[in-house]
Amino acid sequence: MKRFFALSILLIPLLAMPARGETIRWVDFHVPYESLKYAMDQDIATFDQEKHLSWIDILALAACRTGGKCPLSAVKQASSELRGDRSPQELLGELYKYYAYYHRAYSAVLGGLVGSYAIEKDGLWVPEYGLKAFSPIAAGYGYSHCDDFGAARSFGFRRKHLGNDLMGALGTPVVAVEGGVVEAIGWNRYGGWRVGIRSFDSRRYYYYAHLQKDKPFAPGLAEGDLVQAGDLIGFMGRTGYSDKENVNNIETVHLHFGLELVFDESQKECNSEIWVDVYDLVRLLSAHRSSIQGNERVYPYRDLDLEVFPQ
Repeated sequence: MKRFFALSILLIPLLAMPARGETIRWVDFHVPYESLKYAMDQDIATFDQEKHLSWIDILALAACRTGGKCPLSAVKQASSELRGDRSPQELLGELYKYYAYYHRAYSAVLGGLVGSYAIEKDGLWVPEYGLKAFSPIAAGYGYSHCDDFGAARSFGFRRKHLGNDLMGALGTPVVAVEGGVVEAIGWNRYGGWRVGIRSFDSRRYYYYAHLQKDKPFAPGLAEGDLVQAGDLIGFMGRTGYSDKENVNNIETVHLHFGLELVFDESQKECNSEIWVDVYDLVRLLSAHRSSIQGNERVYPYRDLDLEVFPQ
């Protein structure tokens, strides 16, 4: 009976997988922090080596064997195996039919987080390869959070919480996790003052909500603006739960941070949007915080995967 139950748990997420090439309709992202960090560290450590290990390749291989659970042991095994000469198809056998799905899904979630970037310090641009996305909370500001994705919410209608709430102090600077285009800015009856940013590859929509009353946004920020990862976009508050603008109807000061995946534009505004649990991603991003002074970032930033290294 236990063996049948375990097999059922493995197969349930596989039933939602599309055939190769079809639009993905659902993603359950359950990769734990320890596995994310280990896979990322392998990616960074092998960047200059003849065989560069992509963390997405590692996680996709582990996910095929574990139904997307990706425990650290499976991730370590996948990393070790990919150092050899066998391809994912050879390593997985019959399970390889799931590899394309996991690779596409994880590329959508993680595609803009690791890569080449440069930060200007003392007038010099310093190139790096590593975690290039930032924590949504600026450096020097404390916050707390727990895995609250899927918790019940009742304002307006009964629904699930589709993000991660980061509790902090009023006015805490909020920064863009990844560069992109400001796709939405202004008031929303649920999120209060909020900003929505679409990644440059259009696959990720980042949602920052409940921003500060009276001074919610970075000065001059407007719809259509381009922002870099780590740019100031607003300030933590407790607005929302009101049809009237600029109202504090949220009890606790916090940032609601959400991530929606968009494989097809028809998924963007519908009843089957794909929001993923970002709790472990926020833990991973906590190692990379943007320094903000006043309304500006201290260290200018360039994404070298999108532009030429500055001279």
